[in-house]
Amino acid sequence: MSYEFIKTEKQGNVLLVTMNRPEVYNAVHAEMHQEMSDCWDAFAEDQDLWVAVLTGAGDKAFTAGNDLKATAKGGLKKGLPASGFAGLSSRFDLEKPIIAAVNGFAMGGGFETALSCDIIIASDNAKFALPEVKVGFFASASGVQRLSRYIGRLAAQELMLSGRTIDATEALKLGCVNEVVSPDALMDRAMVKAQELASVSPSSIKATKRVLNDLAKRENLPDSLMYSREVQAALAQTQDFKEGVQAFVEKRAPKWVNK
Repeated sequence: MSYEFIKTEKQGNVLLVTMNRPEVYNAVHAEMHQEMSDCWDAFAEDQDLWVAVLTGAGDKAFTAGNDLKATAKGGLKKGLPASGFAGLSSRFDLEKPIIAAVNGFAMGGGFETALSCDIIIASDNAKFALPEVKVGFFASASGVQRLSRYIGRLAAQELMLSGRTIDATEALKLGCVNEVVSPDALMDRAMVKAQELASVSPSSIKATKRVLNDLAKRENLPDSLMYSREVQAALAQTQDFKEGVQAFVEKRAPKWVNK
């Protein structure tokens, strides 16, 4: 698999995927969404790949989420792939586990991408947030649904409605991540965990994930995500949406008008 904005490497039964736009903190734009969707499609089809590890290039960011500068230029009009943000947030048929190795910032869609994985291992310098409300968005790529399910609605609401940032220690306490390690140990630990998953029955893992995927559907997560897209499309027509993106690009405080 060869791509422009991500890197892939096979290590035995494990696929290492690296989001590779470090100059913009691995922010995801339309082309990168499509590449990642294609990558996960190929991963699903490859019988020799049983587990994946997802990380970001460099030591500053897993991914800063949506590329707002690309959005300001009309990138949002191209839409997400059917499989959702980073090819993952609306993917409900993948029966192979993905481990997120979070190095640095995981903001907005970056946090949602990590939450769309099965296991999250964070470096102790990792930062997490769903700050979309600060720039006229909301966490429509499964953040609302997944975070409230994983850590409970009350704690999730405070994070989503304030947009505040939490560090790895608080993320572990809340249950947002499985484990916290030093930055130097992150990738080694993620690969050890990947090999641990690759050492058990891949058929059993597929069966487990099949039930988990069905459970998500029975809780109407896909329907809720489709509704999120409708709400996001309506939000994109507001003055506040345009102002949030423009203010970000111009590096100034937004001036909200509530319409």
